[in-house]
Amino acid sequence: MQPPSLELLPNTALVIGAERMADTSGGDAEHIYAATGRVTKRFSLAGKAEIDAAVSAATEGAKAWWGIPAERRRDAMFTLARLIREHGDELETISMVDTATKTRRFATLSSDTVAYNAGWCDKLNGESVVGSIGKGFDIDSPVPFGVVGVIIPWNAPLLTMTNVIAPALAAGNAVIVKASDLAPFAALRLGELCLEAGFPPGVVNVAPGGQEAGEALVRHPGVSKIHFTGSTRTGREVAKNAAERLLPVGLELGGKSANLIFADVDLDFAARVALTAAIGLNGQVCTAGTRLLVEQRVYLTFVEKLTELMNNVAVGDPADQTKALGPVISEAAAERIVGVVDGAVNVGAGRLVTGGTRLGGDLRDGFFIPPTLVVDVDPHSDIGREEIFGPVLTATPFTDEDEAVGLANDSDYGLAGYVQTADPRRAHRIADALDVGMVYVNGGLPAHPPGASFGGGKNSGYGRTGGRVGIEEFSRRKNVWMGR
Repeated sequence: MQPPSLELLPNTALVIGAERMADTSGGDAEHIYAATGRVTKRFSLAGKAEIDAAVSAATEGAKAWWGIPAERRRDAMFTLARLIREHGDELETISMVDTATKTRRFATLSSDTVAYNAGWCDKLNGESVVGSIGKGFDIDSPVPFGVVGVIIPWNAPLLTMTNVIAPALAAGNAVIVKASDLAPFAALRLGELCLEAGFPPGVVNVAPGGQEAGEALVRHPGVSKIHFTGSTRTGREVAKNAAERLLPVGLELGGKSANLIFADVDLDFAARVALTAAIGLNGQVCTAGTRLLVEQRVYLTFVEKLTELMNNVAVGDPADQTKALGPVISEAAAERIVGVVDGAVNVGAGRLVTGGTRLGGDLRDGFFIPPTLVVDVDPHSDIGREEIFGPVLTATPFTDEDEAVGLANDSDYGLAGYVQTADPRRAHRIADALDVGMVYVNGGLPAHPPGASFGGGKNSGYGRTGGRVGIEEFSRRKNVWMGR
C-alpha cells in the first residue's frame, strides 16, 4: 500500500507574513502516513521564536485588513473560496495524506464555508442607541479583536481551519493558525492559497507545531483572542493559561454524543445511521453518535442488524474507493483504543460483539482497527462516559423516553445528540430535552451547514462557529457617544 501522490505535498516551511520559514527554533519532524506507518515527508515546526514572528506579522496584517473597504475583504474571501474549489482535488489528496481518511467533498465544504462567511463582511452593521442621558446619541458597532490565535486538531484540518478562520476573517481579524504536528500539510497549502487570493501579508499565518508553539500562542501578549479545537484535557489547559491575562477563548472540545433509537423507527435505517459514527473520518469525529441508547423491545434485533453491517465494512487503503474505513491517526492512538475496549470487557463494563483488535495481514504496518461494537454497556463505566475517538460504538438499552433522556443527559459532555423515531412529536420533545448544543433527528449530517451554529456546552466547551453567531464570536462591541 502506498500513500497518495506525495508530489502534491506543499512547501513545508511555515507561512509567516509573506515569508516562508524553514529553519525554525522548533526544528523539524517526520509525518507518518497512518495507513502504512511509514514516513512521507519532513516538515518545519514552529517554536516560540516563530510564534513571535507570526504575531508581529499578524499585527501588521490586521491593520491592513481592517483598513481596506469591507467590499474588498469580501471579494478576497470570495476569491479564496474559488481557489479552494479550483484546487479541490489537490487539497483533498493532501488531506488524505495528512490523516489517511476519506476526504471526498472536503474542498467543496471548505469553499462553501469561506463563501458564506465572505457574505457577512459588508453586513456587520452597528446600531444607534437613543437615550435620555445627555444631548447626543450612541453608535454601537462591532469591531475586530485584531490578532486571533487559532489552534486546530489533526482529524480534519482543512475543514476545521476554514470553519474558524472564515468567520474570524469576515469579522476583520488576522489569524495565526497553529496546525497539528500530526497533520500539517493541508493547513500549509491553504495558507499559500490565502496569499494567492490577495490577502495582505500577515492576515493568515500558518505555523505547525506542538505543545511549545501552542503555549507560546496562548500566552503571547499580542494575541487578543484564542479559538481552540481539540481534546477537553488540553482545552482546560488553554483556558487556564488564557485566564492569566483575561484572554477571551472559544473552545470546541470533545463529545460522547448519545444516539437515541426508538422502536418505531426503521431499524435498518437506524443501523446505517449508527454505523456512520464508527466509519466517518475513521471514527475520529467529535460529534459522532458513538453512545447508542436503544429501546429495550428492539435492542437485540438492532444489535444484530448493526453487527452484520459492521462485519461487512471493507477496511483498508483510504485511497481505495471500495474501502469504507481506514486507520486511526497513530500507533499510540490504536494501542489506546484497543486498551480501552479490553479494559471495559475485563471489568465487565460491557460485552464485545465485534472488532476490538489491531488488524494484521496486509494491514499490519498501519494503524487499523475494525468497526467495534461493545454492548450491554454500563452507562457509568469509563467506556460508557469517556470519548474514545476511534471506530468504537457502545450500546445500552432503555425502557422509556424518560430513561432515554436521563441516560443521554447523564454525561460530562454536551456537544451533540441524535434521535431516531417515526413520531414527530416525540422528536420535538426529545430534542428540547437533550442538554446539548446540536441535535440531529432521523439521520446524521455528514457535515454542518455553514449558516448553522456549531458548538456545545459542559465539557464540550463554549462559543460557536457558523452563522451570524459565529461571526459575532470574533467581534467585540465598541460604543461611541456623539454630542450634538
